Amino acid sequence: MSSAPLQSISDTYATNGSQAFAGVVHGNVYYGARESSAPQAPPKPSSTVPFRRDPDFVDRGDLLSRVDEQCLQPAGRAALVGLGGVGKSQLAIEYTHRTRERSPDTWVFWVHASNAARFEQGYRDIADVIKIAGREDPRANIFKLVHDWLRGCGGTWLMILDNVDDADFFVNAQAPIQSQSSDSGRRTLRPLRDYLPQSQNGSILITTRSRESALKLSEWNDLIPVDLMAPSNAVELLEKKLESTEQRNDKDLVKLAAALEFMPLAIVQAAAYISQGESRCSVQQYLAEFRESDRRKTSLLDLEGGQLRRDGEAKNSIIITWQISFDHIHRTRPSAADLLSLMSFFDRQGIPESLVRDRAQAENGPGSREEPYSGDGQGNSNEDDSDSDSDSISESDKDNKFEKDIRILRDYSFISFDTNQTFEMHSLVQLATRKWLEANRQLEPGTHAEKGV
Repeated sequence: MSSAPLQSISDTYATNGSQAFAGVVHGNVYYGARESSAPQAPPKPSSTVPFRRDPDFVDRGDLLSRVDEQCLQPAGRAALVGLGGVGKSQLAIEYTHRTRERSPDTWVFWVHASNAARFEQGYRDIADVIKIAGREDPRANIFKLVHDWLRGCGGTWLMILDNVDDADFFVNAQAPIQSQSSDSGRRTLRPLRDYLPQSQNGSILITTRSRESALKLSEWNDLIPVDLMAPSNAVELLEKKLESTEQRNDKDLVKLAAALEFMPLAIVQAAAYISQGESRCSVQQYLAEFRESDRRKTSLLDLEGGQLRRDGEAKNSIIITWQISFDHIHRTRPSAADLLSLMSFFDRQGIPESLVRDRAQAENGPGSREEPYSGDGQGNSNEDDSDSDSDSISESDKDNKFEKDIRILRDYSFISFDTNQTFEMHSLVQLATRKWLEANRQLEPGTHAEKGV
């Protein structure tokens, strides 16, 4: 049916579906469908989690109880923080299914948040699921639409922000908002972080490898560290993943779990290699191959497979997972990457802080690529006093730089620090670091390996 215009209608009252218009109109009035802007009743609460529940999930102490305790608080937030591959997303997936099981009237939204584009897509998906009016308008601010709906939602909701490994885009990236002033052409800007509602009936759970990123979206008390699995949990995970495998020896399972340093993703990788495809072998055979050499160990850890409950853009290889973080650190803080490289050639336990500090400061002194050297490059001065001041400032700058590098490596859980003033690294992290150096052609004569570190 064609739409017929009506000219200069006064005192007009017209209806169009669920919308009504009244008043004096100067111009054309069209009677036609306006479905895109008409409000739609939201469906019943549901879940947008793209992963099935894992029947092999192993409960890990009180981790999920701590998540529950924080997320059940009004405007609750929690952040699972830990090394890549320790199972943060798997814990979040299990928590979402438990939440829906316990409270079917709770909305559960899963948002991939590794970058601004994926975060925006996540909000668009939410808008489609809950059928927010105006979401199809190309001029609409989708972040504000979702934010306002969540704040005004009468029911409870839980949002997962998965893989927030670099939260800078939440702070730096800005989204335009139509100004409420009389000047309708003016627009204000707000960081994306402002569109994470602090709602009394909603909570947010974050997964991230970086403590610094977590603190940009939550508070210190919201952080829940996720470490390696307890030995008994790691063996249980292996048993579940190898349930159909014959000729299994419990002692071999314990040895393999220990060789994989109780790392969940590495355990799942190993189980997939042992039980799937043409590579079928026994646990004992896999363990023998794993111990054969660093090269063979790296080859086994480089294989992808066995993990269906990870983001499509994430890697199932534990080696590649860590190397993505190495690349990020190398881009954003080259001196921290150099320090990690240096530490990868020490014995993994009891790396002396004093030795690492001295070596790092010697290599990151005058002319280093991180920051300009504050002295003259030779330590010379026409006045003794100024020479002394310059030296003290230089030493202070070196100390500050070293501490910043250490903080970044600890934030990513690549190293730990004990009360004996020594550092520790996981041996698999050391191996992955050395492989990363080889791939980037930094492991050559004259590097740390050749210096006898």
